[in-house]
Amino acid sequence: MNLEILRRLNEARVRRAASILVTTIATGAERLVFEADGYADDPLREELAARFRSGASGTVTTPEGSFFLTVNLPPPKLVVIGAVHISQALAPMAKIAGFDTTIVDPRTAFATPDRFPGVPLVAEWPEIALPAVGLDPFTALAVLTHDPKIDDGALIAALKAGCFYIGALGSRKTHARRLERLRQAGMEESTLERIHAPIGVPIAAQSPAEIAVAILAEVIATLRSRGLEAEQAAA
Repeated sequence: MNLEILRRLNEARVRRAASILVTTIATGAERLVFEADGYADDPLREELAARFRSGASGTVTTPEGSFFLTVNLPPPKLVVIGAVHISQALAPMAKIAGFDTTIVDPRTAFATPDRFPGVPLVAEWPEIALPAVGLDPFTALAVLTHDPKIDDGALIAALKAGCFYIGALGSRKTHARRLERLRQAGMEESTLERIHAPIGVPIAAQSPAEIAVAILAEVIATLRSRGLEAEQAAA
């Protein structure tokens, strides 16, 4: 591999940027495509878009030749606001699914190691915790406390950071009140539409474990469909 390309790949990993190394099989020529830079004019744009969603490397053959696409996606993160019963079920499920999971809750009576064994816990207010935890386009955020003093600031931070998934627990009436508070905080309507609420896929979940399954399913579905709406709109 070209040393300059290797340097750029390493830099991309550090800053959690998605990239694809395109190798022309016939010649060995290599080039890097970064998702954040856009690739609308690339002759492989459709295949690149699909690979950025799936994370799967592989060969593609086109009239221009055969290429091997090596996909480099940052490990997805899940940040859960609220050390609640749902979080206790969600954290181990998310770990199995490959998500680096962190629980944030300033209420030290809830955010305890015995309730979340082996799970990173931050017993701070989200405004303090989230800059250190890190939010980015490969982070999902789920707010579960039902407490606006805890949840609203986390939602605003996630919206500004461009998290790929943002979900909020609560009824439609609760969410309507939440949206009004966020509007008053200066958030635009188009941005607020990115919040999934009520949270989770509609499977009539009842127990904390069932709700956790619904949340994780929605997180995964959103991760694997990133950018699809924009592509369909442009088609």
